[in-house]
Amino acid sequence: MGRKGAIVKGSEEVHFRVLQLIQSHPGLSQRDLAQHLGVSLGKANYCLNALIEKGFVKAENFRRHDNKLVYLYLLTPRGLEEKARATVHFLRRKVGEYEALKAEIAHLQSLVDANGSGFGAE
Repeated sequence: MGRKGAIVKGSEEVHFRVLQLIQSHPGLSQRDLAQHLGVSLGKANYCLNALIEKGFVKAENFRRHDNKLVYLYLLTPRGLEEKARATVHFLRRKVGEYEALKAEIAHLQSLVDANGSGFGAE
């Protein structure tokens, strides 16, 4: 596999969503992140550690909290830049998917129209 901290192909969307969640909810636990993302706790931990290793996220202990294992995850200035770049990349990909879906729908509609069947007609 890849080295520790490497962004695994297919994980870009998870990394993007982790950056989004951390920015809006810095106090989320890794378990909460995993639940929000719909991924395993291990994958959330792996992605978070990769983002920390790359310098996009920093983890700080809650010094006053009874449970010293509780962390506050914060985006670094590099993390904010990465989130902006990832947002543009994610948006471009989603627009491409939308355009392809629109074209497929138009094609299917033309096939239905050519066969004389109205869409939704029973």
